Amino acid sequence: MRYAVYFTPEADHPLTLAASDWLGRDAFSGMDSAIQPVADFSEDERTELTADPRRYGFHATLKAPFTLADGYSETALIERFRDFCATNAAFDIPSAVVNRIGPFFALVPAELHPPLQAFAASIVEAFEPFRAPLGEADIARRRPERMNEAQRAHLMRWGYPYVMEEFRFHMTLTGPVPEERAGAMAEVLDRRFADFIRRPLRISGLALFIEPERGAPFIVHDWQPLAAA
Repeated sequence: MRYAVYFTPEADHPLTLAASDWLGRDAFSGMDSAIQPVADFSEDERTELTADPRRYGFHATLKAPFTLADGYSETALIERFRDFCATNAAFDIPSAVVNRIGPFFALVPAELHPPLQAFAASIVEAFEPFRAPLGEADIARRRPERMNEAQRAHLMRWGYPYVMEEFRFHMTLTGPVPEERAGAMAEVLDRRFADFIRRPLRISGLALFIEPERGAPFIVHDWQPLAAA
């Protein structure tokens, strides 16, 4: 089993419902839903293009998936998680947009937001004692030879390359989209998430996700609100 600390809005938030409908899966309930054709994207193409984020559930990674370190229990992790949420205040990302990151699309901040960067770094540090060291296979799977020096250092220190100054908040909406389909996908996503873009995104709480076994779909194990601002 692996654990992860992610941001996702609460289960009944309109953004959660919209993203679950788009991905064809609700990470809170673990239930799949029908994927319908949209624009000129067929059901099969949509299913293929959303396969990766569907398994992980709608989220932004803050503490990447990890196995519990020796001497630490799930009970202790949940206690630390709830304490962290109770002592850190909710805040807003000033504006969110749908954008392309490499070959995939995600909901991201319109601009780098320093309070968000600091918040993400604090989560990486707070839950580091619970993370078991990566094995050689885990390190190799990350393809460190393709990373820059800072990312390789973070991988070895924190178990994940995209933390601290390398962190970029993103809530993934697709897997890799072929270049010739990117323009059409951008139009579809802008329409689909029109109610949530170019306006603030509230970081209202955190979710402790679990992966019951390697390769299984991730599910929300615990969701807690952040403290009132």
